[in-house]
Amino acid sequence: MHLTIRKLEAQPTRFLKQLFRFGWEQALSCLFPVVIFASLALTKFLPLPILPRYDWLLIICLLMQWAMVKSGLETKDELKVITLFHIIGLALELFKVHMGSWAYPEEGYSKFFGVPLYSGFMYASVASYLCQAWRRLKVDLVKWPPFLAVVPLAAAIYLNFFTHHYWIDIRWWLSGMVLVVFWRSWVSYEVGGILYRMPLALSFVLIGFFIWIAENIATFFGAWEYPNQTDAWSLVHLGKVSSWLLLVIVSFLIVATLKQVKGKNSA
Repeated sequence: MHLTIRKLEAQPTRFLKQLFRFGWEQALSCLFPVVIFASLALTKFLPLPILPRYDWLLIICLLMQWAMVKSGLETKDELKVITLFHIIGLALELFKVHMGSWAYPEEGYSKFFGVPLYSGFMYASVASYLCQAWRRLKVDLVKWPPFLAVVPLAAAIYLNFFTHHYWIDIRWWLSGMVLVVFWRSWVSYEVGGILYRMPLALSFVLIGFFIWIAENIATFFGAWEYPNQTDAWSLVHLGKVSSWLLLVIVSFLIVATLKQVKGKNSA
């Protein structure tokens, strides 16, 4: 069936129906993050036998990952992408904890240089969401920039998370580069047989903002701890939105590039 791009109709019923469909697809795509948040909440308040909390969280994440692949909710290709994000996330965690940016104060057998291995799954869950939403909403990219522009930009954003401790922080310059590189890029997605689209840069901002909200929930349940949360929990600084925004961009660029390469190979 030929799909046409058109705006939401004015009728409230139609709008609510499409909004519900979109929310439902988003909820299904967030299954892995939801399990992580639920596990953080339950292990925070329930007594745990035999193993420390961080180790139970690692076991839950491993079981969840196995169940998603076994049930077909995630493909083997998506598992490869998620594993890549797990490694990228752990590398960042090891460095940031070493620099004192945040800490994991609880005990655990699965801690490596102060970083529990379950923490990599929090980054992997972002990749899981992107892969799931991409497939469920039939995401397509319009006017995607050249490979030679995307890859160096993603690499520079990721490296800045490390280098700004020793050199100037160029995140705002990198944010400006994102606007330049993706100025003409759009993302299209399908809801209920209708195609919609939004500027790609806007989608980055929205995802980054909602991850910041998720970060507040995660720190409240003790997933990790910022220096200003040592004595009592407090809201994560709004400036962290920019950090998550850039990390989302890196995540999206990696997933999108791999999708583009796989699409060309299939063709």
